[in-house]
Amino acid sequence: MYADIWCPFAHVGLRAARLERDQHGRSEVKMFIHPWPLELVNGRPLDPQVTLRHVQELREQVAPDLFADFNVATFPSSTLPALALAGEAYRRDAGTGEAVSWALRDALFESGRDVSDPVVLGEIARRFSLADDATSQTDAVVEEWHLGQIRGVKGSPHFFCGAHEAFCPTLDIDRDERGGLMLRNREGQLASFLGACFNDGPDGSNVPG
Repeated sequence: MYADIWCPFAHVGLRAARLERDQHGRSEVKMFIHPWPLELVNGRPLDPQVTLRHVQELREQVAPDLFADFNVATFPSSTLPALALAGEAYRRDAGTGEAVSWALRDALFESGRDVSDPVVLGEIARRFSLADDATSQTDAVVEEWHLGQIRGVKGSPHFFCGAHEAFCPTLDIDRDERGGLMLRNREGQLASFLGACFNDGPDGSNVPG
């Protein structure tokens, strides 16, 4: 999977994928969330006010139980250090990497914390016995981003399983006449995609495209 930490659509999509995995009884299958740094993709950081609007639309239409304490005043200025911390956790092992990825997203979207703040990142690093200077390994984030470009990543979140892929398989996204988002859960597509991933061999040869 490729996603950025401050992408609210990825927060919804990754949570849905985790729930689907656990309902399959496959919690031993770890989610490897590669960085897709939107500030590099777009050439600028995410706009806090635009993100707030998307959070409100997601809460109202598809995810009423998420974004409990999202706070636009503590929106991060960058996610590169946080993505570097998650990358260091994955280099330890997949379980730690996934756990740190959840901790960072929950800190931002569920606890209203600034995950570009070194104090916040230091707390998370110490919780998982990671070195504080792991957040400085942003060159590795850029390298992963370039590898994602080669792989054909379309955006955040983009799921891969073997030779097959699904961009944002959890949501249908459209716009109304005023430009607002119209959102709908795509639970069937996500269930089909992940179910095939869990049931097939490691090459994902029977996974629907």
